[in-house]
Amino acid sequence: MTTVIRETKETKVQVELSLGKGVTQVDTGLKFFDHMLSTFARYAGLDLKLHARGDLTHHLMEDVAITLGTAVQKVIPATAARFAERTIPMDDALVQACLDAGGRFYYRGPLKNRLYEHFMRSFSEHAKVTLHLRVLRGKDSHHATEAAFKALGLALRDAMVDSGTVFSMKGSVALEVK
Repeated sequence: MTTVIRETKETKVQVELSLGKGVTQVDTGLKFFDHMLSTFARYAGLDLKLHARGDLTHHLMEDVAITLGTAVQKVIPATAARFAERTIPMDDALVQACLDAGGRFYYRGPLKNRLYEHFMRSFSEHAKVTLHLRVLRGKDSHHATEAAFKALGLALRDAMVDSGTVFSMKGSVALEVK
């Protein structure tokens, strides 16, 4: 299990994360955001305990993304399968997530909601993953956002499978921080 705490003048976020079965305790004070974070963790197969408070919704969501991304980066196995793709249908929405958990950040969207778009970018940066999200269909922002969190979770689950080998011509995808 890894624990990451981020405290600023604007927010306080605590994340406890481990590879597991998707058991969650999430409390940010934002019901839909809590649902998205719990959905992500369940689909990714991550046990997540997250508590966060902040002054503004934007600050809270951004700092949760930073903290959660940092925790995810710490639990990705060095010999992870690394690459994964999932496409999720949810009512009118169809969303694809393509992921490389090889330690290099890049994000390409967009999602229909600017706060969740910013969350995905900040999460990707701090998880050190390349993430391409495509909303292929759908007008309902709720459905597109939820399908994106499900697709991201399932893609991350697949990418984190310990393959027993390093998928990099450089010989390592792990970064040690001291």
